[in-house]
Amino acid sequence: MKELAGRLAAVDPDAGAAVSVIAYFDRLAESRAGLEALVRGAAVLAGCPARLVDPERRVRLRVEPDGRRADDGGVPDPGWPGAPLTPGGPPTLWLERAAGDGPSVVDAVILERAAAAVRSVLDRTRGRVPAPQADDPALVETVLDADAPLPARLHAARRLGLGGTTGAAALVRAVAVADGPPLIVADGQPLPVTGRAGVGPAVAVAELPRSWAAARTALRFASDGRLPGPGGRNVVHADELGGVALLADLVVPGAEPAPDVRAVEAAAADAPWMLRTLEAVASTASLRAAAAEVNVHHSTLQDRLTHAEHLLGWPVRTPQGRFRLQVALTMRHLMKHQ
Repeated sequence: MKELAGRLAAVDPDAGAAVSVIAYFDRLAESRAGLEALVRGAAVLAGCPARLVDPERRVRLRVEPDGRRADDGGVPDPGWPGAPLTPGGPPTLWLERAAGDGPSVVDAVILERAAAAVRSVLDRTRGRVPAPQADDPALVETVLDADAPLPARLHAARRLGLGGTTGAAALVRAVAVADGPPLIVADGQPLPVTGRAGVGPAVAVAELPRSWAAARTALRFASDGRLPGPGGRNVVHADELGGVALLADLVVPGAEPAPDVRAVEAAAADAPWMLRTLEAVASTASLRAAAAEVNVHHSTLQDRLTHAEHLLGWPVRTPQGRFRLQVALTMRHLMKHQ
């Protein structure tokens, strides 16, 4: 899809952008993203605030184009481009800009795909009475939904057997899995996952939306075994990221790659060994350990790094340069896992 978008963009920029939008919301839908993530995607891709208002289901949220949530109780302007959640219904999702002669092609695709994804989430989490099953996906999503009223979340938690307590007696954690539905696991229990996963902090049941948000961030840092990742871990715990988690807020859909990320991409295209060598240098304790990691002699590694430094434009054998490389590689990884 990314290659198709690139080819179309060369012929018709709007068509290329529209295909990219479709692919982006398809990925969000596959990962069962929540309402805020969907509205945030619409805002960032459109470059203007996006607003979702569904009075019937008591949903009201607004996100700025930089990804910050900034709810506003005002009434949507009828002139804004908007989309209904049901055919023939009133607009519920808006892009906050003057419509002019009508929404652009890209705006129309953003609204259509975002509204469809929002409708799917609302239908799953609030459109029906959940069946009394411990593994009911609708119950799980309701418990993790920060926009769902607390009584509804606690009710869903009780039906899942979580007790619905707001105290610290029963701690649980949310788990975001790359190719599966959200999970809720009791603190201290083993994780039933084998692929890429992000694990949120252990919290009381009422705080599960916070754990879920952290789990989704942690998932972006996890490696899938094909693309090198920070530290090469396929399961990443949010508690272990510390301040590094803030990088995820800087790498958002549609953002231009940072200059250092572009430098790494250019260097990686120069030689088949380049990316694996840079990852080894960034993730091991010494150059000798890095040489062993990529199975080359220490002198060969030194020659490779001389060439890499020439391409990158900065040294990677100093503490400062190695840190810069770690940040660049991490941001590159986050761009591929948005």
